[in-house]
Amino acid sequence: MKKHYFELTRLIEKLHRRYIDVLKAELNRIGVRDINGVQALLLTNIGAEEISIRDLVERGYYLGSNVSYNIKKLTDLGYLEQERSAHDKRSVNVRLTERALDVVTSMQTLQDYNADAFAEKGATPESIDDICQGLQSLERTWSDYIHYGMKAKA
Repeated sequence: MKKHYFELTRLIEKLHRRYIDVLKAELNRIGVRDINGVQALLLTNIGAEEISIRDLVERGYYLGSNVSYNIKKLTDLGYLEQERSAHDKRSVNVRLTERALDVVTSMQTLQDYNADAFAEKGATPESIDDICQGLQSLERTWSDYIHYGMKAKA
């Protein structure tokens, strides 16, 4: 089991990096060269809604990235608009500009393409559900460890 677990954890990291590479390749394909894959993922996670930066951080996992830096850069480049919350002046909300919506539309088309390609390789909704259940169980295991530490084995 330990060998399989170790391989799984390495694969998770590798898949995350590969996914960011896929997003960057799509950005290059559509001629967007001023943002990177992590920034495209941020835009995709914002989507069509207005969201607080705090909620954005909680929603996504941006390994090796500084979300504040990326938000500032995306704002400076014209992909995001920011404004203070009317209800809580400490909170800043962001929303996509038309320029960003075009990028997000391309990313959604890419997702559709890759979902179809994955299905052609034999993935089924049931097999994906099984994978998701396993990963959710792993996430709960890691969350339990963070919150409660190691439990003594009986």
